[in-house]
Amino acid sequence: MTTDIAARYREFKLPDVGEGLTEAEILKWYVQPGDTVTDGQVVCEIETAKAAVELPIPYDGVVHELRFEEGVTVDVGTPIITIDVAPGTPAEAPAAAAPAPAPAAEEAADAPKGRQPVLVGYGVSEASTKRRARKSEQPAPEKAAYAASVQAELNGTSVAAQPVAPQPVAAQPVAAQPVTPQPVAGERPLAKPPVRKLAKDLGIDLATVTPTGPGGVVTREDVHAAAAPAPVAPTAPSVEPVVSRETATVGDVSRETVGSAGAQVPAGPRETRIPIKGVRKAIASAMVNSAFTAPHVTEFITIDVTRTMKLVAELKEDKDMAGVRVNPLLLIAKALLVAIKRNPAVNAAWDEANQEIVQKEYVNLGIAAATPRGLIVPNIKDAQAKTLPELAAALGELVSTAREGKTSPAAMQNGTVTITNVGVFGVDTGTPILNPGESAILAVGAIKLQPWVHKGKVKARQVTTLALSFDHRLVDGELGSRVLADTAAILEHPKRLITWA
Repeated sequence: MTTDIAARYREFKLPDVGEGLTEAEILKWYVQPGDTVTDGQVVCEIETAKAAVELPIPYDGVVHELRFEEGVTVDVGTPIITIDVAPGTPAEAPAAAAPAPAPAAEEAADAPKGRQPVLVGYGVSEASTKRRARKSEQPAPEKAAYAASVQAELNGTSVAAQPVAPQPVAAQPVAAQPVTPQPVAGERPLAKPPVRKLAKDLGIDLATVTPTGPGGVVTREDVHAAAAPAPVAPTAPSVEPVVSRETATVGDVSRETVGSAGAQVPAGPRETRIPIKGVRKAIASAMVNSAFTAPHVTEFITIDVTRTMKLVAELKEDKDMAGVRVNPLLLIAKALLVAIKRNPAVNAAWDEANQEIVQKEYVNLGIAAATPRGLIVPNIKDAQAKTLPELAAALGELVSTAREGKTSPAAMQNGTVTITNVGVFGVDTGTPILNPGESAILAVGAIKLQPWVHKGKVKARQVTTLALSFDHRLVDGELGSRVLADTAAILEHPKRLITWA
């Protein structure tokens, strides 16, 4: 039983896993050609401009072909894997064609021996379908001389022009010599898409690369070889290093400073170039857009958080908080949510198209998280409605998911206000840039033991600095100051979490 080829092989195209994404990078393949897959099985991991996402396959069958290698950026809608959904079934053979008349002897000698293999996306080579226009027939002796000159050129020798007598010349067998095909001038060099991207990233012109692959195809090794710097033979130093001498007189003492003006530069690469793509590319675009669109204002306040740190220690021992992570960030987040409740106008967005300020009745609290792929800002949906244990659980899940690189694009959308904790790096404070579409972002500095005036005496207290940046188009100085002051007041006296809530 046979089956149609088009029905047997199914192509899985790269989907849009976010809202309006145009491309994604293939991070890792979990399958290889010949592996059996089932509907819903994850076959690869991709990185979009927002997050890393695992892709399931919607077919049952056997992997026939992986269309791209790991590390390649692919446009949405491009086939990335081919599945054989009817493995083991012979494909339907094409109908037999009517026998063609036998060609003339001279045409048969010049006809191509078979169809030239080509790469995907190049089409069929002209040499495989069209016969080259023939010139006038040369005498056999001239053909033999021409062939000998070509063979000599391939062997690296030259042949002087000799008069040829117009008489038959016995054909001599010529041993076949392995010749690496070279690209013809004016033609596009043959290379697979991943190799073309590699050459582009390294700044290598494929036309200048010597191909070593079958059929004159440029390989990854060819590109790397072309990009490698030419070896330089070490030379022994023949000149004494230039020595600079400076004499300075201090009092009655004369001092001479001797230094080498020809310090040796360490061997090895001097630069490392990293392609801007994925999350890093999206962050750069978003930060530039935010910095030059929303007028930023940043205010600072330094506070004593000793009481908050004591409450954190007590909550860690509370049985109602068992199973969740309790840390200062939890109480800082709760304090900010209470401050927003007392000053709801800060939780808004600027709608430039409609010339409106959009007041949000919910708080999607973003938490900036550093990951191996860059900084991302997932948010806790409806954080204002969560109890302290629920907020702690949501924070723990958000951070662990981000560190594993499994944050979904939906988790990073529709944020309203963000917290960035620069204190974990030992930094005292900073001037954070707003996430696009948000009105405020709070930076939390390191909590350190410092001298502080407490009840009229200088004592060692736990101190930190808060920095609040806000969009001055919709948050004026008074409103921003109230939000920052309320957050600080709660952290200085955490009992206000109860009285103000």
